[in-house]
Amino acid sequence: MEDDFYATIKFKTGEEVFAKVAASEEEDRTMLIVSNPVTIDQIKSRSGLQGFKVEPWLKTTSEDMFVVDIADVLTLSESNDMEMIVMHQAYINNSNSFIKKNNKLDRKMGYISNVQDAKKILEKIYKNNIEPKS
Repeated sequence: MEDDFYATIKFKTGEEVFAKVAASEEEDRTMLIVSNPVTIDQIKSRSGLQGFKVEPWLKTTSEDMFVVDIADVLTLSESNDMEMIVMHQAYINNSNSFIKKNNKLDRKMGYISNVQDAKKILEKIYKNNIEPKS
């Protein structure tokens, strides 16, 4: 198995991910071990500021490591771009700290209500603010 390296992977499906990658020879084919793959989109604000949105490649799993057949890859580009690497590491650190927190709902987080009670309260507030005051 080769050393890990950061890379941008373009799959034959058109998907593009940034991840830490290690290549592994399995019998007669090469497999990629992809760690914490993310998609990165460039976003622009109305004021002209630019930034990046980092999201997990697969949103419905908590796994952080995937095995990909090199035959499914269109191209692979090793990255030494420190900005991308730092963004990736920050994303991984933030998502790991979020997962470690065992957030349970409690009354300190806000009022917990059922739909019917909340609807009655909101209607009462609305009516009190709409009706003309004497």
